[in-house]
Amino acid sequence: MAISTTTHLNFRGDARAALEFYQTVFGGYLTTVTYGDFGMPKELPDADKIVFGQVTAGNGFGIMAYDVPGQAPPAAAPAATTREHGMTLTGERFFVSVRGETAEEVGALWEKLADGACIIEKYGPSRWAPGFGMLTDRFGVTWILDVAAPYAG
Repeated sequence: MAISTTTHLNFRGDARAALEFYQTVFGGYLTTVTYGDFGMPKELPDADKIVFGQVTAGNGFGIMAYDVPGQAPPAAAPAATTREHGMTLTGERFFVSVRGETAEEVGALWEKLADGACIIEKYGPSRWAPGFGMLTDRFGVTWILDVAAPYAG
């Protein structure tokens, strides 16, 4: 049995903008369906928000997202993530990790994803990989980008 996982992000009204941005970074195809497309009356406040969205690319990248309905409880306050003395300090429950084969290909993704982001650790060589960087993007999602280290078995 083959399985795969895809990160599913929950937004509060900006899922479409986030998915469009991720498509510019990673390429691929964008699919968006609104609550209105699923039958919600168009005059209701959430009708134009995303109930199902995804970006899928031929290189294996995939991410899903939707807008949490307005009547849902408020989101918890975001926790800042920092790096000190080689340690990642965070209150976040998850990061999105993207790993590529070369420092050049991952660096190109980094440059695009870093637009409007808060840089936690600048992309560059690390002790364990030819390239590593960490940032929180303009939508509040924290990403780790790194290069697969050669197997030293």
